[in-house]
Amino acid sequence: MTILISQPELSEDRKDNYDAKELVLDGGFVVPNKTEAFDAPEINSFGNSFRDYNAESERQKTVEEFYRQQHTNQTYDYVTKMREEYGKLDKAVMSIWDCCELLNDVVDDSDPDLDEPQIQHLLQSAEAIRKDYPDEDWLHLTALIHDLGKVLLLPQFGQLPQWAVVGDTFPLGCAFDESNVHHKYFKNNPDFKNPDYSSKNGIYKEGCGLDNVVISWGHDDYMYLVAKENGTTLPHAALFIIRYHSLYPLHKAGAYKHLMNKEDEEDLKWLNIFNKYDLYSKSKVLVDVDEVKPYYQSLIKKYFTETLRW
Repeated sequence: MTILISQPELSEDRKDNYDAKELVLDGGFVVPNKTEAFDAPEINSFGNSFRDYNAESERQKTVEEFYRQQHTNQTYDYVTKMREEYGKLDKAVMSIWDCCELLNDVVDDSDPDLDEPQIQHLLQSAEAIRKDYPDEDWLHLTALIHDLGKVLLLPQFGQLPQWAVVGDTFPLGCAFDESNVHHKYFKNNPDFKNPDYSSKNGIYKEGCGLDNVVISWGHDDYMYLVAKENGTTLPHAALFIIRYHSLYPLHKAGAYKHLMNKEDEEDLKWLNIFNKYDLYSKSKVLVDVDEVKPYYQSLIKKYFTETLRW
């Protein structure tokens, strides 16, 4: 059976805002300049600027050590192996909401902005988007599920090391762009000295499309595989957000855009909108889970089957 899924479109007024009346936030994220829109704070819950990887703190030391390990171990061959293993989707059978609740046991060591359980970050992002984009229910659900792949840190899913699950992602099979956080540690990566991967395009052709590019393995790609292979009816833009929301060299610095195709360019507009809420909604103010649960369960029922293979 073929399922036709309509792609979301920015309304004409939002297209105008996006193209001509941009609000450029810290990190380069472009979001519509809307009246009474989400108010992005200037500092994170630790009192530092968001995504400040140089601020002196014990947590920053943890973050830098994380990136040393990630940049050393994430290779083209490693990602190929992990996609084959986890593409089997044989680790669990459960609902989306059951997976959300599992994230109560997860804290992301790569995140310099937050040390709260991940389910709170998901709900904070989703509720902020819901307020500003009440008619885009697919975007609300995308915010709720975008980090569910972090269950890879739990024993049932292999208990992968943090460097194999979280943190900024980056393409493999081509040169490591200098906009990558803690770029200096790539010199320890075996791919760094591979001549086939040393040029800007590497093994790819310009404009080949990000779906044809191997990206470092983590929760983004895993959740993308789970959603896609379980037949979600979310639009392609949602899958793009899930798969590339940690690809900060692209949507922060504009790196790797030469590998994008036309569909990627359209989807990137929605990712730029989403990332404002993904980053700046991190807060110590917690969402009442029981209050919002019925709404998000209704969206899960709309876009997913009751249970999924993970």
